[in-house]
Amino acid sequence: MNPPSTQFTRIVPPNSCKVIRAFGDEIALHLTGAETDGKYTLFTSVSPPGGGPPPHYHLNEDETFFVLEGRAEFFKDGVWAEVPVGSVVYTPRGVVHTFRNAGQTHLKLLVSTAPSGFEVFFARCEEVLSKPGPPDMPRIIQIAAEHGIHFV
Repeated sequence: MNPPSTQFTRIVPPNSCKVIRAFGDEIALHLTGAETDGKYTLFTSVSPPGGGPPPHYHLNEDETFFVLEGRAEFFKDGVWAEVPVGSVVYTPRGVVHTFRNAGQTHLKLLVSTAPSGFEVFFARCEEVLSKPGPPDMPRIIQIAAEHGIHFV
């Protein structure tokens, strides 16, 4: 018989998530590495019309997106493709990708990254982006690189 697990079932009620605001998006952290023993992070991302990150790749995480609301377009193999609500998009580490809100209302995605750690990147960027004045993009690029995220 296996020893009892030190992990336990987690229930995250609505509106109890830590929210990070960075890059014009609102990220609600449902599960972080602290709750998943570093295995993955689960969050909801809400982007305004036209929102979305520049093309990039991750050295550390695989990323999975589930389109909950809005008009999503994903950059795949060098071209943009509209992805309807209810679709899942999986991007393994090392693959250039991005998404954008192609609609006139918010885009809501459920995102999972494995392993965890992506939430730390967002929190560090929120700290830099919340300072008065124009964003310190060299610092953002440095933070991204420290987390294995590279823009192309």
